[in-house]
Formats: sequence, C-alpha cells, structure tokens
Amino acid sequence: MDKITIQQFILMWKCALERAGERADEFSRLDAVTGDGDHGTAIVQALTSALAAAEKGNEYKAMLNDMGINVMMQTSGSTSTLIGGFLLGMSDYAAGTEMDGNQVRQMFKGGLEGVQKQTKAKKGDKTMMDALIPAVEAMLESGSDDICQLFSVAAIAAQQGANGTTGMKANFGRARNYGERSIGYADAGALSWACIFGAFNETLTGLS
Repeated sequence: MDKITIQQFILMWKCALERAGERADEFSRLDAVTGDGDHGTAIVQALTSALAAAEKGNEYKAMLNDMGINVMMQTSGSTSTLIGGFLLGMSDYAAGTEMDGNQVRQMFKGGLEGVQKQTKAKKGDKTMMDALIPAVEAMLESGSDDICQLFSVAAIAAQQGANGTTGMKANFGRARNYGERSIGYADAGALSWACIFGAFNETLTGLS
C-alpha cells in the first residue's frame, strides 16, 4: 500500500476500539494488580472520544487535532492525557487527505514525541512506553515505504515489548510502590497499546 486515506485511517481506529473493547476486562484485571483497575474502561472511553471527533474529519492535520482535544476534554485520567498527547503530536506532522509511507513514519514519530511531553517514562519502566517506543522505532528503522509493512513491524515490536513487561519491576507511577510484587504481570498500558497497533495492522492487512 503506497498511501493511506482518511477513511482508511478512521477504519484503523474503529478496529482499535473494537479490539480494546473485547479485552477491556483483561486490561482492567491487570491494572488492578498495581493500579486502580480501570484501564480497560479508560482506554475504551478515550478511543470512543477520539473516534467521535474523527468521524467528522476530512483532512489529517485538523482531524488529529480534533481527536486529541476531544479525548482530553471528554475523558479524564492519565490514559486520556497520553492518548490525547499522541494524537496532538501526530497532528504536528500530518497534512492533506492521504499520506505516503514516509509521512506515516513521521506522523507516528510526532505521536511518540507528543506522549513524551506528557510523561517521563522510558522503555524498561513497565509502562505503555514499552510497547509504544518499540513500535515507532520499528517503523522508523524499516527500510520499506509500504504502509502495510510499516504497521506489520510496528505491531510485532509492540507485542514483543508488551510481553517483555511481565518480567519487569515497575519503576514509574503508582505501580513502583509495589516493587518486586509487580513482577510476573504484564503492564496493562503496554498490552493495550500493543492491541491498538495489532488492530491497525489487522485493518490494513484486510484492505490490502
């Protein structure tokens, strides 16, 4: 796939919401180990708010900006702040009504930068960054401009990163107070972002 249209991009987020909804209870159960136990609900609410704004979009930059703002305005908590930051960061690098592989790479690089403005968490801290950073790095390091290939490597990297959190001790946020007790459980945020990238890849695979 050489380019991705607005409508295809919206389909990716619709699939992400559907898959996250299917696993919401799983995410909340994991979150309950070291957190409030509401991550499944939070991720579904944030994605729902993002999609509500996306449905009206007809140009990438404005649509992503509206998605990010709507998430932050309609939902509360760290999940909405981070997803909102991701979408707003993407909007800084987006333009037009369709984007090629290099533009997609830069857009997701901007998304990561947007998240990094909201959190100091890094890879190895047992957070969503253990999935998001590897996914974006895989896209940036890919030698392919084929959009399906970019999301394939991103989905694999995100899932591997999320799986890796099982053996980690939490070093960030409220979860760090649990120390060694946080080992043996995957991070809910990392798994939900792996789910999102998996849904993106699933959508594009179906379209190609």
